[in-house]
Amino acid sequence: MTITDRIALFIAENSLLEPHEKVILAVSGGKDSMLMMRVFHDLGISCIVAHCNFKLREEASDLDEELVRSYAQHLGLPYYVNHFNTSQEAEEQGMSIQMVARELRYAWFEELSQEQSCQKIAIAQHQNDHIETVMLNLTRSTGLQGLLGIPVKRGKIIRPLLGISAAEVLQTVEQLEIPYRDDQSNFSTKYARNKIRLEIIPKFKEIQENFEKTMIQNIKHFEESMQFIHRHVEDLRANLFVYQNNQVMISRHRIKEYIQDSYLLFELFKPYGFQKNILKELQEVFDRPMGQLFESTSYLLLLNRDQLILKERSIVDRDGYTILDLFEPISIGNLSLSFDFTMEFNKQLPKEYAQVDFDKLRFPLQLRYWKPADVFYPLGMTGKKKVSDYFIQQKINRFEKEAIPILCNADGEIIWVVGYRLDNRFKVTENTKKVLTLVFN
Repeated sequence: MTITDRIALFIAENSLLEPHEKVILAVSGGKDSMLMMRVFHDLGISCIVAHCNFKLREEASDLDEELVRSYAQHLGLPYYVNHFNTSQEAEEQGMSIQMVARELRYAWFEELSQEQSCQKIAIAQHQNDHIETVMLNLTRSTGLQGLLGIPVKRGKIIRPLLGISAAEVLQTVEQLEIPYRDDQSNFSTKYARNKIRLEIIPKFKEIQENFEKTMIQNIKHFEESMQFIHRHVEDLRANLFVYQNNQVMISRHRIKEYIQDSYLLFELFKPYGFQKNILKELQEVFDRPMGQLFESTSYLLLLNRDQLILKERSIVDRDGYTILDLFEPISIGNLSLSFDFTMEFNKQLPKEYAQVDFDKLRFPLQLRYWKPADVFYPLGMTGKKKVSDYFIQQKINRFEKEAIPILCNADGEIIWVVGYRLDNRFKVTENTKKVLTLVFN
C-alpha cells in the first residue's frame, strides 16, 4: 500500500473529512507539509494552500514562500499567503515568538476558512511529532491526558499524517521528487522539542531499537486507558448528577464515598471548569455544615444541607427595575410581575398572589433582588426581621434566595418578598379603599 493510500485510509478510519468538505492545507515548505499538499492533490480532495511568512529568518522565509507558491501552482492548487511582523507582535504582547506565531497562524486560518468556505484545516504533523509531544508533556504537569500526544482532530483542525513516520515522509518525498526546504532552526537544541528529537530519542533507541514503534503502541494503550476512565466517569456522573430546573443536584450522602478521591473528583467536575485547588477546598469542608460556595469561571457549586447544587453563572442586574405605572407586566430575569385591580380581597390566594393597600404605595416602585441589609415586617409575625434570617427560617438555599425578587416602595420599604411573604405595613385592612392584586409568574 502506498503512502497516499495509507493517508486516504487514515482519513476515512478517523472520519477526518466528509466528501463535500473543502480543506485548508497549512504548508510551511518543509517535507511534511509539501508531501501533504501532493497527497491531497493526488486524492482529488477539494483544498487550498495557505502559507504563513513570519519574517523570522530573513531571506530563508521568502525562499520558503516562493517554494510553496511555485509547487502549488505546479499542482494547480489555489494559493494564499500572509505576512506577519512576528517579532514586533511578540514584543508588544510580551509573549514568546513561538506562542505569538501560533496565535497569528490559527487566527488567519480561521479567517481564511470563512472567506473561502473551508470546513477543515489540515496540519502536517506525523508520528514522530506525536511521540515528541508525549515526551515533552512528561516534563510538564499534564497528567494522563498529556500522554495521548497530538489529537487526530479537534474542531476544524485535522492531522491526516499522524499515521506515518518521519522516515516514511522522507522516503516518499525523495521517491516522488517533491521539493522541500529544511528550517535550520529545527536543528538547534536550544528548543526543548528539538533537544528531545536530536538528543533524547537517540538515547532511547540505544536501549530499544524500535523505540518509535513501541511509543506509538504505548500511546494507543494510553488512549484505551483514558477511554475506559471516561466511560467510568460518565456513568458515575450520570448516576450522581440529577438535572432539574437548570441546576444539577448531587446527593451529599451518595457522593461522600468518592469525595476524597482527588482524581475522580476532578474528572467528575471537569466539564464545569473546577480547578483542583478549588476541589481540594471542597474536600476539606465537605463534612462541615452547609453554606460554602465554590466557583469556576462558568459555574457555582453550593454545599447545601443534603445536596451539592451546581448552577451556571448568570449575569443579573441586582438593582432591578423601576416601576412607574401598573399598566404593563414587569419582567426580571425569566420572571414577571403583573397587577390587577379587579379582584376583591381574598385570604385564600396561592403564594403567587399578594394583595396590598394601593394607597400605601409610593411610586416609583422597584422590583429587584435581595440584598444583605434588607429588613421587613413579615405578615403574621411580630416586629421586623432581616430578610436573610427569614430565608434561613424557610430553609431557602443560597441559590434560591439569589433568585427571589423583592418589591419595594419608592422610599425603599419592602412591600413583598415575592412569592413568599407580604410586609405587614402594606396589608389590606378594614380601612383599605382600593385593593391591588400582585400576580407573580
